[in-house]
Amino acid sequence: MNEFEKDPQSKNNDVVDSIKGFGFSLVFFLLIFFIGVIISVIGQ
Repeated sequence: MNEFEKDPQSKNNDVVDSIKGFGFSLVFFLLIFFIGVIISVIGQ
C-alpha cells in the first residue's frame, strides 16, 4: 500500500478552494475584458 492510500481524505477547506477558484476566474475574465476595452479605445 502506498502512502496516498492511507489517508485519502483531503484536508483542504472547500470554502477556501471555492473562493480561490472564483477569484482566479474573475481576475481572468476581467483581464480579458479590460484588454478588449483598451483595444477598443485605441482603435477609435
